[in-house]
Amino acid sequence: MPSLQEARANVTLAPAKPTGLADLGAPLDDAAAVKKGRAHEFPQLLTDGAIGRRFQDLRVIGIKTLEADVTTAKVFVQFEVFGDNTAAPTNGVGFEAALFAGSEQLASLSSSSLFLPYANFWYPNRFVFEIPAADFDRADRLEFIAKPEDVRTL
Repeated sequence: MPSLQEARANVTLAPAKPTGLADLGAPLDDAAAVKKGRAHEFPQLLTDGAIGRRFQDLRVIGIKTLEADVTTAKVFVQFEVFGDNTAAPTNGVGFEAALFAGSEQLASLSSSSLFLPYANFWYPNRFVFEIPAADFDRADRLEFIAKPEDVRTL
């Protein structure tokens, strides 16, 4: 059975204006802080070197805000994924992500599956992770890790 290799993409996070976030529903008051970063496109290769899956428009948005008198910090990981002539198994392996401040890893984030029901089509994916506010303050990079996975080729 063909297998996808691990693929990684680094997304630099920088302070940003709280614009374009209406669809996230975050309470954005004057004390809210936002960090954003983006990677445009990267492939996940099969073990034979052919492209087996594509990721595009990987956006990472961190929001620290006050909700119900409690400061919360959340990281949104959004992207589109395309099964490039490969069908994902019913119970896929998903992805992992690591939040960094310089070379120090602050948090490990993971999802056990991707929304990729059929091959040869782009599907939007969105995930949210709560992190400590202190980690939000220090974070400057997120490493996205597309995990190895057995697939079926078309």
